[in-house]
Amino acid sequence: MHKIVQPEGWPRPKGYANGVLAQGRILFVAGQVGWNEKEVFDSDDFVAQTEQALKNIVAVLIAGGARPEHIARMTWYVTDKQDYLGRLAEIGAVYRKVIGPVYPAMSLVQVAGLVEHGAKLEIEATAVIP
Repeated sequence: MHKIVQPEGWPRPKGYANGVLAQGRILFVAGQVGWNEKEVFDSDDFVAQTEQALKNIVAVLIAGGARPEHIARMTWYVTDKQDYLGRLAEIGAVYRKVIGPVYPAMSLVQVAGLVEHGAKLEIEATAVIP
């Protein structure tokens, strides 16, 4: 499995890892938005789109022979960081429900917009399958 890398003396991050040491086959998951398998947004709610984007990531992982615990890195792109920051508890609950207690190295980036009209976020993932 992956080994969490934490510099000595640093406070433990909440909900992510500062570093992850992994070895195995690499699966790159393209940015997933919060639409369903027919490329239709069922909701314009940030948390609902987050849940669907995470479910889409899991679908790609499974198709590639991986599981959520193989995720080593995630990059989140959001169009409004206040949507994210204002609903952290709900997002954390949805994350744990879909991904589980897996906390890879993560980055969150606010962007001016996303290509898919109506998308409030897009999440990329990299998994390492032992």
